[in-house]
Amino acid sequence: MDRKLIVPLVFGVFGIAILLVLGVWQLQRLAWKEDILSGIAARMEAAPIPLPRQPTEAADEYVLVEVAGRLGGQELHVITSLKPFGPGFRVVTPIETAEGRRLLVDRGFIPEADKSPARAPFSAKVQGRLLWPDETDSFTPSPDTARNIWFARDVEAMAEVLQTEPILIVTEAVSASPGAPVPMPAGVNIPNNHRQYAITWFSMAVVWLAMTGYWVFRIRRETT
Repeated sequence: MDRKLIVPLVFGVFGIAILLVLGVWQLQRLAWKEDILSGIAARMEAAPIPLPRQPTEAADEYVLVEVAGRLGGQELHVITSLKPFGPGFRVVTPIETAEGRRLLVDRGFIPEADKSPARAPFSAKVQGRLLWPDETDSFTPSPDTARNIWFARDVEAMAEVLQTEPILIVTEAVSASPGAPVPMPAGVNIPNNHRQYAITWFSMAVVWLAMTGYWVFRIRRETT
């Protein structure tokens, strides 16, 4: 073999191999993500169940549960907006069950004008989905406790303030709710772009192969 061909061939094979590995990895990620989404879809379609004793994000997120108890009292307000109402807040408040469990309930949306006074507690049955929101990062401002304004649903921090378990139920329906906020049901927003990524990596491998072939062709033509 012409020694001048060693570099382009090694460079070409190495590059193509990396791109193919990345493409296969994205296909594996695609299968993993589709399995997660199919599990969530099954939970979204299932009938409501009583609240599990120790729900987990992996097994129970988006599960529809029913909880009865004393709803309301202290409220935490998470800034948001909702068409056609405009700016306002999510109302997060505790529910205390007959068994003595205290949980967080996202009751839904109130317009900015309805921020105060707080709604009085009452007995109700809540139907909603378990959710572990991923809304906080290092750029999320700390809550303005003086004005009771939160910038994300931080379940751990909210549970500490309201002295509840770190479990959030996002309301879909309440049996009796005087002056109720507008429910904002939990939706699934999990991106699944792995197929496009795989196509991109495989396409780049084809281009890399073509470029390597042209490079080898030019070298051979110049040496003959």
